[in-house]
Amino acid sequence: MPKLHVIIASTRPGRIGLPVGEWFFDRAVKHGAFDVELIDLAEWNLPMMDEPNHPRMRQYEGQHALDWSAKIDAGDAYVLVMPEYNYGYTAPLKNAIDYLHNEWQYKPIGLVSYGGVAAGTRAQQQLKPVLLSLKMVPLNESVMIPYVGALRSEDGTAIEPTEQMENQATALLDELARWALALKPMRETPSA
Repeated sequence: MPKLHVIIASTRPGRIGLPVGEWFFDRAVKHGAFDVELIDLAEWNLPMMDEPNHPRMRQYEGQHALDWSAKIDAGDAYVLVMPEYNYGYTAPLKNAIDYLHNEWQYKPIGLVSYGGVAAGTRAQQQLKPVLLSLKMVPLNESVMIPYVGALRSEDGTAIEPTEQMENQATALLDELARWALALKPMRETPSA
């Protein structure tokens, strides 16, 4: 069974990204096509670009970079749960991506974005060229959650997903399963 990492990209205290990520994690487990792991960038607390060597070399010096490399390398597919800040994606997400290079290659990635009226669409569009440069396969299917604050439970610890969110999640997970299988031979063949 392929390994899916659901990565929560928001690190702010009181963030709604945690309940959104937990909803999608539960949804992915119920889908049944993956061994699913939830990764919270707030818990990883990666320092800003502190490795002296280019990530392509895989000569990491810090234990945090070695651990992050091993974690991401173990994944076959990813979903980024990401807010939109000022028409873009978060700095902690860009930092986490830029720590590594080869570990991301030939793997499919889905996006779950949230925000106000735009539902994180602009952040998704800005991130896709970054993902493509790493030889990842960003999927067309995605989950976009407008006015996410209105979905928060009374105690703030969960969200109440809409039918549209559930349908988008199913489509995204179905495609991730197909692409994870299709790209497996490329991940197993060393690059020239």
